[in-house]
Amino acid sequence: MELIRVNILGVGISAINMDMALDSIEGWIARREPHYVCVTPVHSVMDCQRDPGLRRIFNASGLTTPDGMPLVWLCRYKGYRNVSRVYGPDLMLTLCERSLARGYNHFFYGGAKGVPEQLAEHLQNRFPGLMVAGTYSPPFRPLMPEEDNQIVRMINEASPDVVWVGLGSPKQERWMAAHIGKLKAPVLIGVGVAFDFHAGVKKQAPIWMQQKGLEWLFRLLSEPRRLWRRYLINNPSFVALVLLQIIGLRRYSLG
Repeated sequence: MELIRVNILGVGISAINMDMALDSIEGWIARREPHYVCVTPVHSVMDCQRDPGLRRIFNASGLTTPDGMPLVWLCRYKGYRNVSRVYGPDLMLTLCERSLARGYNHFFYGGAKGVPEQLAEHLQNRFPGLMVAGTYSPPFRPLMPEEDNQIVRMINEASPDVVWVGLGSPKQERWMAAHIGKLKAPVLIGVGVAFDFHAGVKKQAPIWMQQKGLEWLFRLLSEPRRLWRRYLINNPSFVALVLLQIIGLRRYSLG
């Protein structure tokens, strides 16, 4: 069954909660049906305003989850009261926990050197018996075609059910869209900073800040030089554009 999408500035945000996301992912694994998941905060929606090609990638996903609380609130405003945040770090933990009974095999692609290995170790300590097919930290530079082909072969030979992609947005979404037809794994999930959080490299915002939609502030204070533009420019622009969409002065298609 195709899930409903809410049009937020031309990005189709899946009107889902965590249980619905997990049901979709498990269905794809059972049917070996290839899809990618875009875990989507406000800044990703704003990136799509500047890049129509990126917007098409988000709208072609199996799921474009409401990662940011403003997206959850807008879905509820549109009448979808069962929507809740499907946050990348939480999705990773919940799916890993479910994997213990279902036997899903995971591959971790992304992060700085050593981070995917730390991540896998921390997750296996937290969930004893978790199956890890492999890890790989790609170079920061663009890959040569032969390098990319070697990575595809490596992942396919490992035979994972889920490939977690931690390249940061929008790089990870572009990578997933480019590789969904090449990789045999049925599920690719872009979770960005979740690699650093669960590897113990960076701290997460307190739960109360996450629930109040203030995680952006915690991250801005933690990394002001890197993130000031993302939050101090994107957030006010997002509010203004959403208000224009709500009152009908701006219209967006999901094309």
